[in-house]
Amino acid sequence: MTQRPYLSVVMPAHRALAVLPRVMDALLASDLPREEWEFLVVDDASPDATPALAARHADAVIRLPGPPQGPAYARNRGAEAARGEVLVFVDSDVCVHPTTLRRFAELFRAHPDIGAAFGSYDDKPPAPGIVSQYRNLLHHYHHQQNGGDAETFWAGCGAIRRALFLQAGKYDEWHYPKPSIEDIELGHRLRAIGCRIVLRPEIQCTHLKQWTLQNMARTDLHDRGVPWMRLLLQEERIGTMRSLNLKLSEKVNTALAGLGFLVLLAAPFVDWRLVFVTGLLGLPIFLTNLPLYHFFRRTKGLAFTLAIMPLHYFYYLLNCVSASLGIVLHHVIGEPHPRPSVQAFAEVGVSHWPPVPTRGKWHPWSGSRRAAGEGTR
Repeated sequence: MTQRPYLSVVMPAHRALAVLPRVMDALLASDLPREEWEFLVVDDASPDATPALAARHADAVIRLPGPPQGPAYARNRGAEAARGEVLVFVDSDVCVHPTTLRRFAELFRAHPDIGAAFGSYDDKPPAPGIVSQYRNLLHHYHHQQNGGDAETFWAGCGAIRRALFLQAGKYDEWHYPKPSIEDIELGHRLRAIGCRIVLRPEIQCTHLKQWTLQNMARTDLHDRGVPWMRLLLQEERIGTMRSLNLKLSEKVNTALAGLGFLVLLAAPFVDWRLVFVTGLLGLPIFLTNLPLYHFFRRTKGLAFTLAIMPLHYFYYLLNCVSASLGIVLHHVIGEPHPRPSVQAFAEVGVSHWPPVPTRGKWHPWSGSRRAAGEGTR
C-alpha cells in the first residue's frame, strides 16, 4: 500500500486462532475502498500460529516478544506504526459490519470537532448460552440508549484522531498490563485535553465472546469493576459521571441490590420476615429496568427475559461488591501501582520497553499524570 490511508485499523491479538478468520473476513467485506484504510495486527506474544494467520490479510503484523504485555501495550505499538490520520481500534473477537469503517471515515471527515468516537455491539451475538446472550445484548442496549456526546471511550470498536491520541499520552500500559479499563482511563484524559468524544449507535459490530458466570464475575470484579471504582475515586469523578453504567438509576440499583442481599443473609439470624424487605428493595430495581426487560422480551422472548432477571440482579451484586472493594482499596492502599519492574523503569526515565529515552520521570505512586513519554513523540 503506497497511498497514505485515512484510517488505520489496529487490532491487538493473543491466541486468536479460533476467531481471527471470521474477524478478518468481516474487515475485508467493508464497503470503504481498500486504499482508504490499512490493517495492522499486533500479536501479543501468542504461542500459536496467530501471527502467521494474521499475515494472510493484514498489511503489517507486529510481533511482540513474550511475556504478553496486554492490549494497552499492543495498541500503543500498533498506533506508533500506523500511517492513518484516524486510528480505529477493533478487538480480535469483534466482527465489524460492512458499513463500520465507512461510517467512521464519514463521521470524522464531516465533523472536524469530533476527536474520538465509538460504536455498539449489534443485537445478534452468535455465542450460545444465556450468559453470553445476556451480556452481549446488555452492552448493546446500553450503547443504543446513550448515543451522543460521551464521557469516556471504548476500544472494542472505537476510533481516535491519531494526533489527539498521541497528545493524550496513548493507553496507560503501565497501570494496565492486562485487559482492564485502559480505554475508559484514556477517555478521561482525552476529555481533559478538550477532545470531544461521541457514541454513535449506528456504527455497529458483532461480539464473538463466549461468556460464563465465572468470567462474568472475574470481569466485573477484578478486571473492570474494582479498577474503575479506584479510578473514579482517584480522579474525584464518582459524583459527576452520569453516562452508560454510571447513571444515577444504575448507582441506586447497585446499592439496593447490595443492601437487599445483606438483609437476606441476616434473615435466618434475625427474623425471616426480612425476606419481604429484600423483595421490597428489589422492586425499584425491577421497575427501573422495565425498558430493558421489554427489549429482551422483544429480542429473545418472554422465557429468556424471565430467566435473565436473576442474572441481572447478580450483575448488580457484582457491581456493589466491586464498588465496595474499590472504595476500601482506595482508602487503604491508594492509587494502584504498576508492576515493580515498571516502577524500576520509571525511576530511570524509561516509559516504554524496549526503552525509549524520555525528558522526565514518572512517579506512578504519586498520582501524577505527568507520564514520562508525553511530549517526546
